[in-house]
Amino acid sequence: MTIHIHHLSDPSSSLLIENWQIKPSQHWVIFSSYSHCGSVLGKVLSGYDKVACQNIEGLPDSIGWVSLSLQQDLLEKELAEDDTDFMDRFDYGSSVEALVQEECVHDTQLEALLVLTDLLHLRQRGFRQLSTGETRRVMLARALAKEPELLILDEPYAGLDLAHQQSLSALLMQLSHRMQLLIMTSREDEIPQCITHVAMFHSEIKKSGEVVNKLSDTMTIEKWHAHPVMAQLMALSVERSQEVLDLIKSRRYQPKYPDPLVELKSGKVEYTDGLIFKDVNWRINNGEHWQVRGPNGCGKSTLLGLILGDHPQCYSNDITLFGKPRGSGETIWQVKEQIGVVSSALHLQYRVSCSAVDVLLSGFFDSIGLYQKPSKKQVDLAKDWLAILHMSEFEKISFKQLDYGQQRLLLIGRALIKQPVLLILDEPYQGLDFINRKLVMNTLNMIAQENLSQLLYVSHHVDDALPAIHNYVDFIGDVHKGYEVEVKTLQG
Repeated sequence: MTIHIHHLSDPSSSLLIENWQIKPSQHWVIFSSYSHCGSVLGKVLSGYDKVACQNIEGLPDSIGWVSLSLQQDLLEKELAEDDTDFMDRFDYGSSVEALVQEECVHDTQLEALLVLTDLLHLRQRGFRQLSTGETRRVMLARALAKEPELLILDEPYAGLDLAHQQSLSALLMQLSHRMQLLIMTSREDEIPQCITHVAMFHSEIKKSGEVVNKLSDTMTIEKWHAHPVMAQLMALSVERSQEVLDLIKSRRYQPKYPDPLVELKSGKVEYTDGLIFKDVNWRINNGEHWQVRGPNGCGKSTLLGLILGDHPQCYSNDITLFGKPRGSGETIWQVKEQIGVVSSALHLQYRVSCSAVDVLLSGFFDSIGLYQKPSKKQVDLAKDWLAILHMSEFEKISFKQLDYGQQRLLLIGRALIKQPVLLILDEPYQGLDFINRKLVMNTLNMIAQENLSQLLYVSHHVDDALPAIHNYVDFIGDVHKGYEVEVKTLQG
């Protein structure tokens, strides 16, 4: 049956769709050029928004939905049910097996789903022990367990390493023969071969100040490939990146520290169920920018957590940071004072309802929410950042009311606003639309080129490599045999 959306203009969904027909033989990509409406559109099409559904005809009975916002919701639920205080061990949440099983239509589905999504070796692992990419695969398995007629995927490749990106592309081709696919993405290289049509949305501000996501164009995939929009978007992103860099340079202040800026000697992290890595010797001198590379679950975020001081084994390792050995009397706040962070873990922790401008201001104090009175200079700078990010209209809007991509953009601004000595970026682009992803990428590369901050950078996408980075920490191996860590420098 054809899905027909007509005259959808509902404030609760912030969507504006005059007329859109999705026929059974069609597989669509919703391309987010300058409006990441994936989570909003997913809620509407999956039936979560009952009011908006009144304007939709032909939705199938069984719908699967995978999104970053759903993943966030499940993590929050798991945290709320944390029983660590009542146990003699850490409660890492529901097992992968249990989470997939609870969505299964038939008892016989579980094993096949775990194999299909490469989760068999993780079946007893607690949900909160998983890496971002592993968590994404759990969300996909849960959606497929419903045996959907329509599968809605919001940024399905986000957080996946290269091998799992390739596996997902092959899987989507298989699934397209037995279910209809709607895929939201901001990456032109993530459009599967089975896609037949493309829909484009953009943000529109009404006279009332309300921001809506409007369906602006639909076309076949053939017409999309010949569309001039990509060149236009690239030019706009470069222009906006220069504006961000100019703002950073106008307020530049950075203390100097002796070499090495960071040093880890014979680094090791080990849990009761296995070794993560050992014998890691890593020295970061002034002016060096590093990318950490490796498969899902290998220990990249764990390594960054040692540097940041968030990992519980950071004090059992020999770490020097900003000229001082870790554990020599400094507080965690003194460590973080010169570090800016963007990560999925931080995004999860940021569950407060403060306003957008307060999120930016919290970057000066390294807090989740704002609990200190900022200076007028800091407030003025935060408003400048909102303007540069094209988010001024959200100044007083609660962080939790914003969609996932808007939240992520604010958290990137929060990390940059104090111009830290060290900028730790763990998959920073998740949830961003095309323009803002290119904006952040270009800005980070310019920051590295100008040495305005030093970057420690994690991204799985080949296209996200920054030309200004020539130093790498590579995790080599596989989940069954374990990983070795190789530190290397390439000449630019």
